[in-house]
Amino acid sequence: MNPVGDSDPRRTAGVHTRRAFRPRARRPGTDRRPRTSLETAQTDHIERGPAGPGARTEEGTITTTRVLIVDDEILVRSGLGLIVGSAPDLEVVGDCSGGQAEQCVLRLRPHVVLLDIRMPDLDGISVLRRLRALPDPPAVAMLTTFDTDEYIGTALRAGAAGFLLKDTAPDQLVHAVRVLAAGGNILSPTVTRTVIGGYVDGGGPDAEAAGLARSLTGRELDVLALLGEGLSNAEIADRLFLGTGTVKDHISAILGKLGAANRVQAAVIAHRAGLVRPKPGDGA
Repeated sequence: MNPVGDSDPRRTAGVHTRRAFRPRARRPGTDRRPRTSLETAQTDHIERGPAGPGARTEEGTITTTRVLIVDDEILVRSGLGLIVGSAPDLEVVGDCSGGQAEQCVLRLRPHVVLLDIRMPDLDGISVLRRLRALPDPPAVAMLTTFDTDEYIGTALRAGAAGFLLKDTAPDQLVHAVRVLAAGGNILSPTVTRTVIGGYVDGGGPDAEAAGLARSLTGRELDVLALLGEGLSNAEIADRLFLGTGTVKDHISAILGKLGAANRVQAAVIAHRAGLVRPKPGDGA
């Protein structure tokens, strides 16, 4: 394959794609060859082709969640891509550094973005704010190395839908992406204690949060309490014997009444209002 010349606009934009390669059709059930670290290291931005059929739901429809990975370390992006892409219903549509995130989201239209909270070229909080300002923004989960990262609270207020430690187990990472795609919020257990601990001082329900909660109906309070426990829409629906569509409607109403940007912020209000009772062993 001939190298792309300097006059090629993709070279100017700092985005490189492979032009000559065309993936062959795969037989159902066969695995796609994983991209090696060497191949990934050849570019700062990788676009991946279709991952083939997604998972078949109970209703018989085929769904595939599109995922973009944003991190300044190529090996981290490659490793996360291999883990996420191993699930039949998840498709890693690309990976890039922070400076290219907005451009990649606009072009690739991912449902979920895994975003490093600390990057040298453009920090994760700035990238998060740019992505949240886009029309129909994706769900964004922040990746952090430390469960006491001081930027967690700032990212919450900027609209992050979840936080994951980079050493999260592979099966938990795959589960987290699915929950985010379904409209849920994800916090690693240790991160949960940091997040809630940063907002709840242990002195009883907060008066402001309790006042906000009084604007909700009884059913909305039930939903908010379960949302505060970190349950997904489907789990809340099962617990309250409701349809998932009804739960989504309730959550939309709750966010509007509370003035919360996302489910994580609503979960914090639920804790501050005293709607969520600490479970044994949840202490820091």
